[in-house]
Amino acid sequence: MESTARQSTTQSDECAIETRGLNLWYGDFQALKNISTRIRQGLITSLIGPSGCGKTTLLRCFNRINERYASVRTEGEIFILGKNIYDPDVSLVELRKGVGMVFQRPNPLPISVYENIVFGMRLHTPRRSLEQAELDEAVEKALTEVGLWNDLKDRLGARATDLQLEQQQKLCIARLLPLKPEVILMDEPCSALDVEATRAVEEQMFEMRGRYTIVIVTHNMAQARRASDECIFMLLGEVIEHQRTEELFLSPDNPKTAEYIEGRYG
Repeated sequence: MESTARQSTTQSDECAIETRGLNLWYGDFQALKNISTRIRQGLITSLIGPSGCGKTTLLRCFNRINERYASVRTEGEIFILGKNIYDPDVSLVELRKGVGMVFQRPNPLPISVYENIVFGMRLHTPRRSLEQAELDEAVEKALTEVGLWNDLKDRLGARATDLQLEQQQKLCIARLLPLKPEVILMDEPCSALDVEATRAVEEQMFEMRGRYTIVIVTHNMAQARRASDECIFMLLGEVIEHQRTEELFLSPDNPKTAEYIEGRYG
């Protein structure tokens, strides 16, 4: 199989994430195999493929969260905005400020809406006190950007875990924004949501497109097709194909890609 995906030649080469010869093992099991691909800045890119193909593992490489597992071993390079994140001078704290993550199930902290938004600011600014006006501005700006300000401006003291699931997931996106991330990773962010809530989160992704590079793992082919600019199809730990979404769905280069998107396996 060809693990270096064919890129669309009709688009800009401006790159947010680049992997070069990336391999990853969980103990003796190799989960990622010689992955070399480029993810374009400011777009929504979906990682698709059958369960166990390495989508989430690849996503979690981009903020090195896989390294929480003692058995993980990684080889190769990952460049985010031109910097190799495996360089010895890279701070994981700073990396995860710039590469935020949204998980499958909404996971707001069991504190107020307001404190959820400012939690990261307080955590990452230990050397100076934050002015109340600065915090207030950050909360309003973040909630406005995800479309929650009008709904929650009079409920900032409400417990975040009491919100509707859609609001909780949007809040999880909002709490990343005061840290000014360049990249937002989403691991099946709509899997716990109903149809209406899924639509709302997808619309939010489109609103954020351009200002952020968004990489999303999804099993939902309809979602990948309607909500992403480009798709990366993975199989057995390899990248099989990387194309603009409409091209990948209408005229995939690899027969394995065609079999998957047509529902013949996976």
